[in-house]
Amino acid sequence: MHRTLSLAIVATAVATMAAPSGAVAATPESVRWGPCSEKAAPEEVAVASAEAALPRLECSTLEVPLDYRDPDGRQIEIAISRLASKVPSQRRGVLLTNPGGPGISGLGYPAVLAASGLPQEVLDSYDVIGFDPRGVGRSTPITCDLTPEQQARGNVPPYAHTAADVAREVPHARAVAEQCATSRTAWMLPHTTTANTARDMDRIRAALGEPRLSYLGASYGSYLGAVFTTMFPKRSDRIVLDSNLGPGGYDVTAMRLMARGMEDRFPDFAAFAAAHPEYGLGTTPEQVKAKFFDLAERLEAAPVHGYDATWFRGVTFDRLYSDADMPLVAGMWQALDTNQPPPVTPTFPNMENFMSARFAVICSDNRWPETVREYQRNVAVDRLRYPMLGGSTAGIGPCAFWPDERVEPPVRIGERGPSNVLMVQNERDPGTPLAGAQELRRAFGKRATMVTAEQGGHGVYPFGPNVCANNATTAFLSTGQRPSQDLACAAEPSE
Repeated sequence: MHRTLSLAIVATAVATMAAPSGAVAATPESVRWGPCSEKAAPEEVAVASAEAALPRLECSTLEVPLDYRDPDGRQIEIAISRLASKVPSQRRGVLLTNPGGPGISGLGYPAVLAASGLPQEVLDSYDVIGFDPRGVGRSTPITCDLTPEQQARGNVPPYAHTAADVAREVPHARAVAEQCATSRTAWMLPHTTTANTARDMDRIRAALGEPRLSYLGASYGSYLGAVFTTMFPKRSDRIVLDSNLGPGGYDVTAMRLMARGMEDRFPDFAAFAAAHPEYGLGTTPEQVKAKFFDLAERLEAAPVHGYDATWFRGVTFDRLYSDADMPLVAGMWQALDTNQPPPVTPTFPNMENFMSARFAVICSDNRWPETVREYQRNVAVDRLRYPMLGGSTAGIGPCAFWPDERVEPPVRIGERGPSNVLMVQNERDPGTPLAGAQELRRAFGKRATMVTAEQGGHGVYPFGPNVCANNATTAFLSTGQRPSQDLACAAEPSE
């Protein structure tokens, strides 16, 4: 369920501000829940195999300030959902959730979690709350008026083999940035940030009449949770951050780090393909890796049935988020290798809004390099260091040409606050590599404990198979007990 960071690549085919704590003067209001069907629940709910939970999922909306420096000024709408505890005697509060992104709808996420094995003791302990972050989906949406062609090019540039390749991407990157800055929702851009989404979360807490908020967020959602508990430490209850970005969030460092994630994760697939010679990709991991570069080179020269090297690299990276998808990756490679059309991956719903909201957040949260020369240098370094993907993830994008206006600096993650954060992380995560998680762990200091699972893929809880990591997370959410120190969960034999 956490293919949210990778969509950046796979899509290539497809309080007042002055308050240092981030405090927001919000008056609790009674949220009027109703059936999600009347609120046009998002596509994710309908296709999430969450039928058992759907009848109990309720939806509502909440108005929040566009600009928290002007709390009585222009308001925007936030769509929220609830999967209520059925055991009032065991309910301890609310568990706000976020599946990642940025740009991904979270309205249906409580139902997805329930259908994917969120333990009963957690479902009994909380009303599980979902929401579409500002700019996304059923909340007041943002647009960059991206054309179908721009959507097809995706969020990450094609692989750059030379400095000239980087320069060649500049017109596209600049055009997207200019469209975002001149679209009919350009007024939202300076305020569509992680810090303001965290303030929206505190408004949700207040509207629900809760003194504190527990949280479960994955991928980009790990950074959102880290920012929330930094801004609102006294309103944070039990905070679980899964598949963690570094303390800078989704910045140029995190983007480049995905290339390292590909290198960390790929040996798992190489071993799988080598153990299944029927795919014809090689009988050793070394041969499988050689096949990757061979296919990429061939597809750059001549796409197969319209599928080029950018699509090949992106879908490979995307599907390595899950062990269960390895046969799909191998089958795709086999088809391309024999000049057959590959199995087509499902298109992502509402791609224009996803891409636009993602650009708005990542470009507004942080300042990115602004000279073509710096991207050329980054590509030259990463292409050698991480040759499978580095020539793409280090390339130039719209953030290089983003409007200069920034409402506030990024939130600095640190040690101040209660020791109530549990980080869970796979060792070989392609989208949010272990190296970034370790940086966040160091930034949190005594606030956090980290559980590391010796497995690959993106997303630990509750989707992953590691019982040790899952049990530690369930225990924290249901009882408040964390491991006494950082915990390494050994690999568990596959069934």
